[in-house]
Amino acid sequence: MPGIVGYGAFIPRNRIKSEEIARQWGKDAAAIQRGLLLKEKSVPGLDEDTITISVAAGRSALARAGIDPQKVGALYIGSESHPYAVKPSGTVVLEALGLGPEIHVADFEFACKAGTESMSVALAMVEAGRVEYAMGIGADTSQGAPNDALEFSASAGGAAYIFGKENLLAEVLHTYSYTSDTPDFWRREGEFYPRHGGRFTGEPAYFHHVMSATMGILDRSGHKPGDFKYAVFHMPNGKFPLTAAKRMGFTQEQMEQGWVVNLMGNTYSGSSPTGLAAILDVAEPDDMILITSFGSGAGSDSFILRATDLLPEKQGLAPKVRSMLDSPRKYLTYGEYAKLREKIIVND
Repeated sequence: MPGIVGYGAFIPRNRIKSEEIARQWGKDAAAIQRGLLLKEKSVPGLDEDTITISVAAGRSALARAGIDPQKVGALYIGSESHPYAVKPSGTVVLEALGLGPEIHVADFEFACKAGTESMSVALAMVEAGRVEYAMGIGADTSQGAPNDALEFSASAGGAAYIFGKENLLAEVLHTYSYTSDTPDFWRREGEFYPRHGGRFTGEPAYFHHVMSATMGILDRSGHKPGDFKYAVFHMPNGKFPLTAAKRMGFTQEQMEQGWVVNLMGNTYSGSSPTGLAAILDVAEPDDMILITSFGSGAGSDSFILRATDLLPEKQGLAPKVRSMLDSPRKYLTYGEYAKLREKIIVND
């Protein structure tokens, strides 16, 4: 049975508080925090992008896997913010990680579920016996237009997973995907900022797909919400995953370790793969884990995993998500944030 043999995550140390963004635009910070359940978000530095985040997460995954990088036969990077329109992120990442050159590489896009998309394909390559190990990465430095709701939550971070068939840290027991043409969020070629359908991004997009994928994998596997120690759902803000979980019969306690990335740490909004990394940092043997992503456009991927006896001895071999959340942070003014995110364009 294939599964995860190594994992890692990375979150930038730069942060901006939601009250600082609200102050800039004359908005009620308390109302924003109540509405989104977010107090701050991560911000990439001038030298941080999807590629550097992927490299950092990938190195941690290799450290926990303890394998020769040359044995990784496939590398897939999912992101909505690849730094190049025409040039793969994967070729730079493979060189930095010591992979290749005999390796299959591809960049993926599917909004916020591009990470689980890359994980699904990496898993499939191992299941099919095409490669011994495959790495799937989800990394983003997502953008929100000035004075848009996304500006409070579009942040930066990522996670990497190496799949194989031996020395597993977590078995992948089931997978399931649910996809439709629901245009809730988009960015046309050449546009700097994405646009979205406001409240339309909720019921017909996020909730319909996350709940359909989750209930689908439960039905197919014969499991019920109470069977899981941990559950993590895509986190575009604080309220959406909590609401979806409650509707499906999951408890806040099941979500809190993956949820810590979003709410308890008040830092990183978005990535279900990064939430999964936070769970793997503390999971114990035989713990059952469910993860469901969401990508606008729209679709969701679900995975059911079971932690193995090997996981505890590997958890401390690389930085944990909690340590990155609690490590010294640099809080930015809105002006510093605008500079780092290149929101001010100067024409020469």
